[in-house]
Amino acid sequence: MFKQALIRACLLVPCVSFAVCAGETFYINPHSSAALWVKAHPDDPRAAKIRTAIADVPGAQWLTGTSQSTASLSDAVRRYSLAAQQQHKTPVFVAYNLPDRDCSGGASAGGAANGAEYRMWIDQMVNGLGDKPAVLILEPDALADIECLTPAKRAERLDLMRYAVDRSRQHAPATDVYLDAGNANWKPAATMAASLNAAGIKNARGFALNVSNFYPLQMSRDYGDALNARLSSEFGYTRAMVIDTSRNGNGAKGGQWCNPPGRKIGVQPGEIAKNVLALWVKVPGNSDGDFSPLADCHGGPAAGVFSPDLAIRLIEGR
Repeated sequence: MFKQALIRACLLVPCVSFAVCAGETFYINPHSSAALWVKAHPDDPRAAKIRTAIADVPGAQWLTGTSQSTASLSDAVRRYSLAAQQQHKTPVFVAYNLPDRDCSGGASAGGAANGAEYRMWIDQMVNGLGDKPAVLILEPDALADIECLTPAKRAERLDLMRYAVDRSRQHAPATDVYLDAGNANWKPAATMAASLNAAGIKNARGFALNVSNFYPLQMSRDYGDALNARLSSEFGYTRAMVIDTSRNGNGAKGGQWCNPPGRKIGVQPGEIAKNVLALWVKVPGNSDGDFSPLADCHGGPAAGVFSPDLAIRLIEGR
């Protein structure tokens, strides 16, 4: 009875702590690359294992600028949110379309052509979110990777992230926005806290860690605590955290990030502690890339392409 009442309350009004509402009710993405692969290969001997271990686990829907046209983005987000609401579930979205995306690694390069195009794209996304509860992870790697931009481009990136936060707050008040903060082995906490503040996290729910990476859960929590300590001491507030646990079951391997062997899926989505959520942001089995000047990608395939072989390796930890 309590659980049913909690779900109804979450659907009617934004929660003081959205994590409490969302912890047990995340939406299973029926259009994930893993789910589509299983549907297309029902007789493949790997299909049952991939369905159970990955496709049937709640995960994020990535919005990239190429996965949906700007003109159809509002409708796509609205339909997805409505499908989640009809199941009394909370959808998780990832916005990944800033200009000069992945400017250092290169494997996922792309994004909007310019700031004006990005603002238009954000407006369409926010219109689709509307007043329905959702979680939004804003721009993986954007802050941790910002130093590969010119000073003018850095200032623009921060301005665009503030725009996304503010538009979400104004027009999608039931959406909890988390700004990506890289991972525990990328930037010092003081540096990242300053970047988060400059990007407008004061008006967001929190920050996201370890997206598409492999660092252990406790390591990410410790880094998140260090970020909050800096946010508190320097700016007078703290924020909630999301940790991507989709592939961190065996931890990281010497900082490798591009399809490293021996990794494993981690704990399933849910509330870990007050203001700490585990989410599957990256789809296990989606490649990190087939080439990068900074890393061995272990044969690819191209970034974002689902590989059943990669999926099985993550399920089995090899």
